[in-house]
Amino acid sequence: MSADPHREGHVVNRIGWLRAAVLGANDGIVSTASLVLGVAAANARTTDIVIAGTAGLVAGAMSMAAGEYVSVSAQADTEHAEIGRERRELAVDPVGELAELAGIYVERGVDHATAVAVATQLMAHDALGAHARDELDLTVGARAPPVQAALASAASFTVGAAMPLLAVFVMPANRLIAGVAGSSLLFLAVLGALGARAGDAAVWRGTCRVTFWGAFAMAVTALIGHLIGGTM
Repeated sequence: MSADPHREGHVVNRIGWLRAAVLGANDGIVSTASLVLGVAAANARTTDIVIAGTAGLVAGAMSMAAGEYVSVSAQADTEHAEIGRERRELAVDPVGELAELAGIYVERGVDHATAVAVATQLMAHDALGAHARDELDLTVGARAPPVQAALASAASFTVGAAMPLLAVFVMPANRLIAGVAGSSLLFLAVLGALGARAGDAAVWRGTCRVTFWGAFAMAVTALIGHLIGGTM
């Protein structure tokens, strides 16, 4: 047998960053494409469409960054408070905490003697880590810092939003709506396929889901823009 333990790679380890990247890029494409189509459907000039799309890109990226920062910070504060509480309980009542940890393993199907032995060994190695993981379902130090999470979210949104905005520059004015809608749906289909493949999910399902809801959002926004533009 090899001296090194066998380690399997599981796609579940990619869920966190995969969800953030796909969500950010998807939001960027859908929100910017919808904004561009809504303004274009209102018979606005190409310059106005570019201004609106650029403003949407910047505002959306900042909103994603701020929202991610606040969300991750709030969750980190809660986790730190829970870990601090667990640290105090371990200092005050280590015997009770040992029994509590062993009880968790018993509930999962381990016999009492083995559960006590495992809990004893884990607490001797890293008591706080064992309780954080098995009692609180937390991994100490595993979460990305709020600033890093905010920058990653803003970056993925910006990349997604840049795609329909760039299409405005290459499409002729008389085909702008069809061109932006078509290219954006293509970007969404590729994004959905890549996300599904990275997560070992069904590619067709991920592609259809992302494309359908993107098309729905763009169609509704374009319709509203057309109705408002027709009344002015």
